[in-house]
Amino acid sequence: MKKKKRDSGCNHLNGVVLRTAILRRHFRHLRHRVFPLVSAVSGCLLLFLAAFALLAPSPPLHHHDHLSLLRSHSSPSDNGVVEVRLNSDETPAFRVPESGGSSGRDLWSTRQSELFFGCSNAGNNFLTADVKTLPNRYLSIATSGGLNQQRTGITDAVVAAYILNATLVVPKLDQKSFWKDSSNFPEIFDVYWFISFLSKDVEIIKQLPTKGGKPMSSYTMRVPRKCNAKCYQNRVVPVLNKKHAVQLTKFDYRLSNKLESHLQKLRCRTNYHALKFTDTINEMGRNLVERMRMKNKHFIALHLRFEPDMLAFSGCDFGGGEKERNELGAIRKRWKTLHTSNPEKVRRHGRCPLTPEEVGLMLRALGFGSDVHLYVASGEVYGGEETLAPLKALFPNFHTKETIASEEELEPFSSFSSRMAALDFIVCDESDVFVTNNNGNMARILAGRRRYFGHKPTIRPNAKKLYKLFINRNNMTWEEFASRVRTSQIGFMGEPNEIKPGRGEFHENPAACICSTSNTKSKHIPIPETEINDDNKISKEDDTNKDSGYVTDEHTTDDEQYWSEIDYAEIGNKSLEKGTSGRVSDQGLVLKSDQPELLEFFSD
Repeated sequence: MKKKKRDSGCNHLNGVVLRTAILRRHFRHLRHRVFPLVSAVSGCLLLFLAAFALLAPSPPLHHHDHLSLLRSHSSPSDNGVVEVRLNSDETPAFRVPESGGSSGRDLWSTRQSELFFGCSNAGNNFLTADVKTLPNRYLSIATSGGLNQQRTGITDAVVAAYILNATLVVPKLDQKSFWKDSSNFPEIFDVYWFISFLSKDVEIIKQLPTKGGKPMSSYTMRVPRKCNAKCYQNRVVPVLNKKHAVQLTKFDYRLSNKLESHLQKLRCRTNYHALKFTDTINEMGRNLVERMRMKNKHFIALHLRFEPDMLAFSGCDFGGGEKERNELGAIRKRWKTLHTSNPEKVRRHGRCPLTPEEVGLMLRALGFGSDVHLYVASGEVYGGEETLAPLKALFPNFHTKETIASEEELEPFSSFSSRMAALDFIVCDESDVFVTNNNGNMARILAGRRRYFGHKPTIRPNAKKLYKLFINRNNMTWEEFASRVRTSQIGFMGEPNEIKPGRGEFHENPAACICSTSNTKSKHIPIPETEINDDNKISKEDDTNKDSGYVTDEHTTDDEQYWSEIDYAEIGNKSLEKGTSGRVSDQGLVLKSDQPELLEFFSD
């Protein structure tokens, strides 16, 4: 029995060994026949994929590539051409020349500018202050925002005092907002010049008179935005008759764009002649301008506006990925009144500031070569030197007030945001070409000022059209790109009659104060009838909201309305701490008419 079991076990073992040997022979057969076939097929596939990668066109550039760095490569054989690469291992998208090429126009002047000049003198029928001002009627204002936003308020306050037949008290500057600048009016502007220059228009005093040995007290109130002459007469005159002294708070954009011609000219006399910076600020500003002139006969001034707060508020995507979204998103949460943005829609509507690289490409396409000197007025640039690198690669002659002045020279100004802004204002105003990257207060005031004083070139990027060119630039030659940029910028270069009279903010387009000359005869540029005798127009909203709200007395384009809403928005501590309900615009911006305004610092 035991023997039979042993024989059975041996037979089973022999069978296993035999089957194993057969399987090994089959495996060797497959290895010698099948594996070479698989290797051959794999090799063919690899060769096909390699050939396809070499022959296929590079992918188009999307908007999220906006912060890509320029890498400049030049050699004697390059003939002054800069290669623009998205990164080090990609082929050039297109080749940007170092020279600006020939644009067919004078880059440093506007066409027919010699035929236009500023004209703001009072007419023969203008009632002077000694005739018009009533006794015991005083108007004071509290300005709002940064330097240029306050400048609009001061200008409009003079006109408001004239409308009200009141004596104006030298305006108080905003010392509590984001800017936290403790400067008073006499520390920014020449107060004596201000009073004396306007002495025939409006009586101005430094402070309220005393009554019974004590200073008079003012009744505080607020008028609606864009309030016209009739609005002031209806709302403020009854209070002045009773209280004798009134202070208007948050006084920015509280006067209508559309007034009678003699009031518009008073605006211009105030803004362009009466408001002069102090001697200290003017002297330092002139030094900066002279140093730029020593470097080159002509120079460009760029108001870059690429600070983190500005970008966060815009709601745009600048290609920084998750890191950028987290950083800017955290800043955006400060304003509880801002709705979730749609970055693609905002960019499509041309409401995103250009990146430094895009500004540089636009200027090169317009004809400005790498030898041009560039003065950049800007705060903290988001991304720092990495973000600025593409612009500096295109324009290596890159300057700021900090690079052309010493710390000791800037020390009297550096602790005061408005005084530093005033220095940039002077350099930008005196530049041969001014480039703005947003349509805020400084941009608008300088655009209007440069029109008034000879239509000096002022370039506003047509971001709505340029957006598409920047997206598709990898699919065209440089020559085609440059040609399309020049076409897109027609109407955005600061030339005479570029903006229709009555369109845009008056501070940007002071048409009533621009005259033309022909054959030694001068004549006014026609002003639409809608600008004349508009005092009887008050909206229903104006009739119901006593101390806040908009008086919509004009027609604006979508873009104008958007920027107006941004600039009119205030930010204050309350809006940063508390959420408020309000109306939602189609750009995702929520505003409430009587809340502390958003963006008083973005607009400067």
